[in-house]
Amino acid sequence: MTTDPAKLRRWIYHLILAIAFAIACGRIASVQRIYEPAFHRDLAKAGDRRPVWPSSRPDAMPMFGSNDRARWATIRSLVHDHSYVIGKRNPTTHVASALAAFGTTDPLQAAVLYQTGSLVRTDVSNPSSHSGIIFKPKFKEHGWATIDRVLNPNTLEFLSSKPPLLSTLLAGVYWIFLNVTGLSLIDHPTIVVRVMLVLVNALPFAGYLWLLTRIAERWGMTDWGKIYIVAAGAFATLISPFLVTLNNHTIGAFAVMAAWWSVLRVWDKMSLPAPARRGVEGEGVGGAPSPRAHLPEGEGGRVAIVTAGFFSAFAASMEMPALSFAAACFVLLLWWRPGRTLLLFVPAALIPAAAFFGTNYLAMGQLRPAQSEFGSAWYEYEGSHWKPPPTGEKKFGIDWAKHHESRVDYALHVLVGHHGLFSLTPIWLLSLAGMILGSLCLRSLWRQALFKEATDFPWFVQPLGLALTVVVVGFYLVKSDNYGGYTNGLRWLMWLTPIWLTCLLPVADWLGQSRFGRWVGGLFLGISVFSVSYQLWSPWRHPWIFDLMVELGWAGYQ
Repeated sequence: MTTDPAKLRRWIYHLILAIAFAIACGRIASVQRIYEPAFHRDLAKAGDRRPVWPSSRPDAMPMFGSNDRARWATIRSLVHDHSYVIGKRNPTTHVASALAAFGTTDPLQAAVLYQTGSLVRTDVSNPSSHSGIIFKPKFKEHGWATIDRVLNPNTLEFLSSKPPLLSTLLAGVYWIFLNVTGLSLIDHPTIVVRVMLVLVNALPFAGYLWLLTRIAERWGMTDWGKIYIVAAGAFATLISPFLVTLNNHTIGAFAVMAAWWSVLRVWDKMSLPAPARRGVEGEGVGGAPSPRAHLPEGEGGRVAIVTAGFFSAFAASMEMPALSFAAACFVLLLWWRPGRTLLLFVPAALIPAAAFFGTNYLAMGQLRPAQSEFGSAWYEYEGSHWKPPPTGEKKFGIDWAKHHESRVDYALHVLVGHHGLFSLTPIWLLSLAGMILGSLCLRSLWRQALFKEATDFPWFVQPLGLALTVVVVGFYLVKSDNYGGYTNGLRWLMWLTPIWLTCLLPVADWLGQSRFGRWVGGLFLGISVFSVSYQLWSPWRHPWIFDLMVELGWAGYQ
């Protein structure tokens, strides 16, 4: 048994990483959609709006629902049909008088209504009215159907409502896999999906955790605090449950981690030498305080600026609010290394930006992403899940939560309620405390920033984390109304995880210095692990607080 605390920590890191990676691979290797009686209609219960239990045995499929199916359908279409189109509407156009149909005596108005397609009617229940991957009869109920689609009003072709860059990149991976193995999404979807999920989720997750151990070792002050944030990153964040499904959120978080580590490396390279670390080592490990470990010459320079530019922009292409993070990285690096930033960061960032808009143009015939068309004919076509109900009527389900609660109720549940950021994962309360307390030391932060004074923790981490948290959470409090849909948490905040974990590190160090602090940290970690492990076979389930409220008599959004 080694008596070297650093070597012992490395062994613990490797153990945590191996366990987390093995769990992710094991879950991916058995991934398939599960049909649960609790989520289907009770025929003896009047007014039950839940889905009807399948009349025959469903086919085994490794796709969970509309969100990931929309991407898999695009990947399949790109490789096999060389097109972004996943479906086609075959309308029956009624050439009846627009004047009679709309009760208007204005011929110009009637012409406009006709021109915009308002007189086009399709019997959406008729199978012959649609064609394409998402409408094939043998796949419709159990395989490829999705509500996450938009309809091009000019061509009447269905496209995924998800930005096409990720699907385009993964279509390249699938093309290689198909040509090497001969296994296709059409005939062998289970094998193909599982292998690709290991490649795009599990393996990057291992790299993500390895970078987290580097951050812990570099800026942690105690053994307990360092191990705490690595364990939290491995088992206590929403990244873990989403590893079994194709989504942009995990990949966005991985990209943020790569860019974040690059920015930290640049800062570490340019900062002045600091005194030996303060604080004591973790209880039971021992060892004297270690001196600040500097990066070797050449590390944290040009390569780090390039990777910061590329991955911060790539993160923004996966999560559009992450554009705020990319802008922050640019400003910091421009301040520290103006010449290299303009020469290296900007061109690297333009690559994913060009790919994002280029693939969007190829798919939609325009640079604007599909999300910018919400509320238009692209989303609100006949038969669309997203079409608002007629005046005086309501739609049900969490996607229409705005019909059943006030904005105050919504904000409450986003923060501390059934989808609460802090109620489900209370470790983020500790991160928030670190961000606030660290940001209050304005004079010290200003001197560190202006005069590059030595410090044991990067001066910009906590103020930047607080600013991004306020901006992004505030944005979703104003602009969102459905908690991210039918899912186990606020998935569109996942990309902030690497920054929040870094802000958690000083607080974990402080908690680790007392028995009471370790109990509090352990309790918060345990609740967070419980929340992300609830119904671990699929992230497309309501959180445990939501289900508990329903069990206690809350009507929900039904």
